[in-house]
This record gives sequence, C-alpha cells and structure tokens, in this order.
Amino acid sequence: MKPLFPVYCRPLGYIILVLSLFSPFILVMIGWINDANLLFYKECIKLMMMIGALFILFAYKKKETAATTEIRNKATRNAIFLTVFIVFATMLYKVAVGDIVTVDSSSFLTFLVVNVLCLEFGLKKAQVDSMFKR
Repeated sequence: MKPLFPVYCRPLGYIILVLSLFSPFILVMIGWINDANLLFYKECIKLMMMIGALFILFAYKKKETAATTEIRNKATRNAIFLTVFIVFATMLYKVAVGDIVTVDSSSFLTFLVVNVLCLEFGLKKAQVDSMFKR
C-alpha cells in the first residue's frame, strides 16, 4: 500500500483523533449535545475519527522506504484479522447477554484504529530491530 498524503498529514491525523476523542465531553459541558442531536454528533465524531486514522495510515513517513510499505501492508493484514476477532467476540458477548437490539456500526472505525496501532507497533519494531541489527 503506497502512501497518498504528504508528511504533515500524519501529525494532523493524530490531532484530529485527539480532538474527536475529547470533543464530546466539551460539547456536553457547553450544552450543545442533547437528546435531539445526539445521533448527529455521534456520527460526526465517528467520521472525524475515521478521517484522522486514514490520514495516519496513508501519510508519508519522513524517511519512507520499501520496508515502510511492507510494514504498512503487514499492519493492514494483522488489523483485518484482529478486527474480525474483536467484532466476532463482541457479537458473541451480545448473544450471550441477550442484547439483540443493539446494533453496532463501528466495525470500520475499529478496523482503522487497530490498523493504526499495528502500523505504529510495526514501525517502532523495525526501528528497534535496525538499532540492534537483527
């Protein structure tokens, strides 16, 4: 997977993730979120998180190499398997509890967050491996 965005989109993605993480609490304290518009704000914040994660995943790294592209591919593969496991475990839990009314539509967001975690872990692991020449 080749990167699509310039280098500055990587820190911008983290800023968007932090803002989308804390904005619901701030908006509730201000009084902008109420029962009438809760779903709208929930979906907007999910969309912001998805955009932030995509910026992180598809932004160039400062020293982009072929190894970075390989790490990005492995992170995506690992994220697919972990997301399927997480979604399946969640579904099993909901069936065991008897909560069949709740529908969770955040599996793509879960995939993106797990993918970012796998990517960052892979990049740091490659950095440590290169320091110790494994």
